[in-house]
Amino acid sequence: MMTNPTVGSLIRDWRQRRRYSQLGLACLANISARHLSFMETGRAKPSRQMLLLLAEQLDIPLRQRNEMLLCAGYAPHYAEHAMDDVPLHEAHTAITTVLTAHEPFPAMAVDGHWNLVHANRSLSLLLADVAPELLTPPVNVLRLGLHPQGVASRILNLAQWRAHLLQRLRRQYEQTADPWLLALYDELESYPVPEGTAPFAHINHAIAVPLQLQTDEGVLSLLSATMTFGTPLEVALSELVLEIFLPANAGSAAILRNQAMFAEQMA
Repeated sequence: MMTNPTVGSLIRDWRQRRRYSQLGLACLANISARHLSFMETGRAKPSRQMLLLLAEQLDIPLRQRNEMLLCAGYAPHYAEHAMDDVPLHEAHTAITTVLTAHEPFPAMAVDGHWNLVHANRSLSLLLADVAPELLTPPVNVLRLGLHPQGVASRILNLAQWRAHLLQRLRRQYEQTADPWLLALYDELESYPVPEGTAPFAHINHAIAVPLQLQTDEGVLSLLSATMTFGTPLEVALSELVLEIFLPANAGSAAILRNQAMFAEQMA
């Protein structure tokens, strides 16, 4: 997108990003294609209500909707708070409850830039031998996972897992147009993959790409799943993702339970 965009150029860029013609978007918004064209070229200034309507039809993320409103000279429509602020107290409590209930299996909550917001105790079981600087807040979990001095050194199917994470990050950038995510993608892609790493490990009866970690107790195979809040109207909450890990087999479940039990005894 342009360095100093106009509201019209933002409308056009989002329309093209979502692969709509002017006529297609105009029909969805119940306006004329000519009116839309005038807004894109700056011959007509869209009202606040019109911008919110177009943003809804284009499925623009809430943060970028606020930026579009500001560009047009309007106040932001969607509030944004820190997770420990009073308006998000109930959401924060719900997140903590879900993550704690998932123990002894790892789970975490991350923000729109993949920075760690909260994690349950079991996540620490995956972080053996990680460089301390990677654990300095804000902890970026993608950097933590793929950095040569991070978890990557113990991932047996690193090339496969790396491709999976980069694809997710690329899709997120295409959805949000956030340049910070593109910079993170470029950084992660530049990390070396150890020589001899198999591009695709053969996994019998696999139903999804697992994360395969070498541990002192054997190979830990985990499936990942994500959770988001439905129909959020707050920026931070709309970007929050809960990442939970599930054991892919009985042996992995036993390893996690044993490690959690040992950690509890040592506490």
